Amino acid sequence: MPRAVVMPLLAGWLLMAGLCFPLHAAGTGADTEPAPGSADRIALWPAGQVPGERGTPSVPRVVERSTDPALPDRYIDDVDAPYLVVYRPARPNGTGLLVIPGGGYQRIVLDKEGTALVPAFVEQGGITLFVLRYRLPAGRSDRQAALADAQRAMRVIRAGAARWQLDPARIGVMGFSAGGHVAARLSNGFDTPVYPHADAVDALSARPDVALLIYPVIDMGPHAHTGSRERLLGPHPDAALATRFSMQEQVRADTPPTFLVHAQDDTVVSVHNSLVYYQALLRAGVSTEMHLFPSGGHGFGVRIPAGSTVAQWPDLALRWISSRPPEPMRHD
Repeated sequence: MPRAVVMPLLAGWLLMAGLCFPLHAAGTGADTEPAPGSADRIALWPAGQVPGERGTPSVPRVVERSTDPALPDRYIDDVDAPYLVVYRPARPNGTGLLVIPGGGYQRIVLDKEGTALVPAFVEQGGITLFVLRYRLPAGRSDRQAALADAQRAMRVIRAGAARWQLDPARIGVMGFSAGGHVAARLSNGFDTPVYPHADAVDALSARPDVALLIYPVIDMGPHAHTGSRERLLGPHPDAALATRFSMQEQVRADTPPTFLVHAQDDTVVSVHNSLVYYQALLRAGVSTEMHLFPSGGHGFGVRIPAGSTVAQWPDLALRWISSRPPEPMRHD
């Protein structure tokens, strides 16, 4: 099994980025994550009560792929008991974002689309981030496990809004790549029954107030990212199943206002994914802003050369979020 290699400088880099929680000493595997029960690791369900899961949950595997200690690039898989890791600004502005990183429904990247967001969104933007470790399709017959995790995460964040100094009507979702597909599924299926409601948290709305989709997987048809489609739907999904999970086909009038970012030269997830979603949002009358850049490829996150035009996207996103009026509270 590959082992994570996290250099001591990671702790210094994260502290300079302004994180407000204590870090573990550099180690391997799950040791690089906040400890279960700590203030910055929020379990989505009580122990042993994750819908559809049986037996003792496995310890998630965390793997470091980077050899540069200043640019960590971890991923996690084998998540049976999903949880959030919280990044809090010194001066919260009342806005929270559920962050759903990508990884092709095979893994979940933790730094490029997680910790690397902290300087721009947390320290400069004042936004509280909740980065989701969600269940992946492998070994599960329930294709809706990731959506269940996203719904529950939104409800858990709203339930703790006062604790995190958040306005419960200013909680959105930001998804990257396959995580963008999960975020779009949440945007269009926030009230879809995908797990049995068991407590007061589940009475809260799971609808995001805004959605930010960064180079998202959207289509499960001709423009699909084949790896994501096969892992989620199997090697030969029929037309009805592909349509059900093609998010441009599921947009509704109450899909939240959406911000889209994509690069034209993305050879992994075609820019047509954002284009067809944008058109569907327009048809449904959903307020939408889209930024397409000529270059940037796929998976750029916020680690972009300063001279590239795609480097503007975090500032554009923050401006868009701050320009949105609060959404009315809902009870779906």
